[in-house]
Amino acid sequence: MSDSTASDSAFSMLLASSVHDIKNSLGMLLDTVDQVVRETPISSDSQRRHFATLQGEAARINNDLLYLLGIYRLEQGQLPLNIREVFVADFFEELKAQNQLLFDIRQLQCEIDCDVDARAYFDPGLISGVINNVLVNAARYAKQRVRLHALTDRGLTIEIEDDGAGFPQNMLDNVGNTQRSIDFNSGSSSLGLYFADRVAQLHRRDDQCGRIALRNLPAGGGCFTLWLP
Repeated sequence: MSDSTASDSAFSMLLASSVHDIKNSLGMLLDTVDQVVRETPISSDSQRRHFATLQGEAARINNDLLYLLGIYRLEQGQLPLNIREVFVADFFEELKAQNQLLFDIRQLQCEIDCDVDARAYFDPGLISGVINNVLVNAARYAKQRVRLHALTDRGLTIEIEDDGAGFPQNMLDNVGNTQRSIDFNSGSSSLGLYFADRVAQLHRRDDQCGRIALRNLPAGGGCFTLWLP
């Protein structure tokens, strides 16, 4: 192994370890924020906006750290895939419950549209990470509602809709693009989309693999789609 290769490997391990430590500290911070929000009556719209920003942005940072760790483990071949049978409606209810405080602060309705008996095979840990990020972003831009929808007739199709302004064109154009760049105007690196795409592709059946897509809705708002074979 060359000195350069050894140095790169050591730096990658140090970076992964540092991200893990930061994620643990941020997790404690998020728990404290949630507790403070629950114990503090909201007395004004201004206070509501501050709470929503505090919780939503902390959750986004936590998700990005999870994705950095996940991508590192993917590259190192250390991210195992745990496929099992999942009841989709129950899975959706758990995701909704995890984000209910954020929905309440932003005064959003989260609707679930799924057959109560629908079942599918996927890694619930990895997919919940993907969906959580989409829900946090949807809550950030939605006006009144977020909708979780699933179909299981041809594989599993999960759609997350919001009634916000929709996705910007650069996001629509770059879904599936592995050469992602940072948008210095928005500060976005599309890390969540990159991770979602990689996780989707891990789910394979025969010659098919999972995929993601974005589109804007005719009535307004955006729709994130995850398809798993």
